[in-house]
Amino acid sequence: MSSRSIPDEGGRPARSGGPHPGVLALVSLGIFLASLITSAILTGGQTFVSPFASTGQVAAFFQQNVAAVRVGGMLQFGSAVPLGIYAATVYARQLRLGVRVPGPAISFFGGVSAAIFLMVSGSLTWLLSRPEITTDVTLTHALAFLAFITGGVGFVVGTGLLMAGIAVPALILGFMPRWLAWTGLVVAALSELSFLSMAIEPLQFLLPLGRFGGLLWLVAAGFLLPRNRAAANQEPRPHTPRTTRTAP
Repeated sequence: MSSRSIPDEGGRPARSGGPHPGVLALVSLGIFLASLITSAILTGGQTFVSPFASTGQVAAFFQQNVAAVRVGGMLQFGSAVPLGIYAATVYARQLRLGVRVPGPAISFFGGVSAAIFLMVSGSLTWLLSRPEITTDVTLTHALAFLAFITGGVGFVVGTGLLMAGIAVPALILGFMPRWLAWTGLVVAALSELSFLSMAIEPLQFLLPLGRFGGLLWLVAAGFLLPRNRAAANQEPRPHTPRTTRTAP
């Protein structure tokens, strides 16, 4: 059963409010890309150090690139805000579309989790720009691992749940092209498997795949997801022949 718009004082149905999810996903992706580009510029093209490097290398990187780390952490934190709003907006839109399965709740949980993990990772990265912290090389290395696991596995697994909660109802109810819904399900499944990289390091390639592939898919889904049931009903559907019965 689809939800109805509340009429305004003139008796006309009020337009459903809320920010556009496609724009929110674009903003989140844009800020995140800005963090990578800015960090690359401020480090002179130097590759961001891996937490799996030696303790001395990790500490030296953060000690020598204070501005890049600080700005990168700030922008990473900022990119989490529109992502959290995206999760809330899509959750409300799915309910307005009459989706009465666990999908909306799963996507909301995943999106909020991804946003929180990204905020934590950005905060930890900002901490690594503080000279008071990086003088302790062991603490610096520990914080680098925490920033990696929260902004990597935590964020990607949450994003996978966000995608799955959108893609499954969209596939069943035809809210977006089937190829796009199936693409979202594949990327979501790979994102969920990324937690295995915590023990199997060769599987870390799943992290950038889930991160960038997931954000790009969320942009497309945000622009294609119908605003309400009336808009969804206007989408072309495959024609199914009906059998006509003759009166006796």
